[in-house]
Amino acid sequence: MTTVLIKNVTIIDPESSFHNQKIDLKIKDGIFTEIGNNLSAENDSIEVNIPNLHASQGWFDSSVSFGEPGYEERETIANGLKTAALSGFTAVALQPNSHPVIDNQALVKFVLDKAQHKATSLFPIGSLTINSEGSDLAELYDMKNAGAIAFGDYQKAIQNANVQKIALQYVQDFDSLVISFCQDNSVKGKGIVHEGIISTKLGLKGIPALAEALHVARNLYLLEYTGGKMHIPTISTQESIQLIKEAKAKGLNVSCSVAIHNLVLNDDVLTGFDSRYKVLPPLRDEATRKALLEAVLDGTIDCITSDHNPLDIEHKKLEFDLAKDGTIGLESAFGALLTILPLEIVISKLTAGKKVFGLSQNIIAKGNKAEISLFTPTGNWTFEKENSLSKSKNSAFLGQKMKGKAIGIYNNGKLEINSLT
Repeated sequence: MTTVLIKNVTIIDPESSFHNQKIDLKIKDGIFTEIGNNLSAENDSIEVNIPNLHASQGWFDSSVSFGEPGYEERETIANGLKTAALSGFTAVALQPNSHPVIDNQALVKFVLDKAQHKATSLFPIGSLTINSEGSDLAELYDMKNAGAIAFGDYQKAIQNANVQKIALQYVQDFDSLVISFCQDNSVKGKGIVHEGIISTKLGLKGIPALAEALHVARNLYLLEYTGGKMHIPTISTQESIQLIKEAKAKGLNVSCSVAIHNLVLNDDVLTGFDSRYKVLPPLRDEATRKALLEAVLDGTIDCITSDHNPLDIEHKKLEFDLAKDGTIGLESAFGALLTILPLEIVISKLTAGKKVFGLSQNIIAKGNKAEISLFTPTGNWTFEKENSLSKSKNSAFLGQKMKGKAIGIYNNGKLEINSLT
């Protein structure tokens, strides 16, 4: 591996003795070999010297979809991981919503093989039930042994409480994590946007906050009964926040995430009937958006995800009620978050998922594995289609103001730097 020298970089890592210091980093064979001032380059080294460059522990996205296998027209694993790297993410958790669904060890091995020798590490999430149909548990233990880090059916709530209960009990035998998307389908009905003033004005069927909160309450009650570990992804209601806060106070082993679009946008953007804003859970009202932000700041929400979900134009550029739910989010993640949150909170919430999912955290220190995200926290710009590296361009953030920029990463012995630097 080539030696990499990163000059004049400000470290944002509260666990590192170099936190908030501007220093040089020398990396050889994937390890920090020297950290200090005025380090000199070796003959064969690559030197990185970018104005106002910052580095933190590597960012982890707990929910990305890439399409492959089966939906390669939406995204491939190779391009998806390249996009993640240039968006500042050293690791991503891959959702099982491919075709076929990742519900057995052969498919876990398939996606891991596709991700070999990439700068961004891929960690598969196995489907909790066979074909994500919610009826029978998939081969959880086999998938765990093959490399799955958690189990969940992407954007599909387990309607059968007994299946949810058995899953929580079973995975305790091998210390794994159940991801429980929360939505009562009978309450959701045919709703497609947040139920409120905007949905009424637009004549669109609404999804009540109750649909999510009922399932959060049920699943937390099941968790209290069974024990074990549960992660509730992409919460979007004030009631969910309160329920999770109370469960944590009781000592339940529950964590949760929020999607960036639910933190940055509200349902006011729906007035143009633009299907780029059709996501699940839906964009809520401004009061809820502010409550989600507050829950990030007070620690109720453990981590933030892009919930990156590439969709081809045939499934997205349709009448609003026919379009599929989902937006890409890796490329806009950092720039969007910095418009609403302080830098250290953004870094904290983009790295906290590693602890939730049991992944190693690499502090910036001499002798440690070099796994860092590189970024600049200053500068304002607008996210446009040409800024998207994904094969799909279904971004809810097109035309949105951004602050700061992801530069790239160093991880797995590889340096990936955005060409615009």
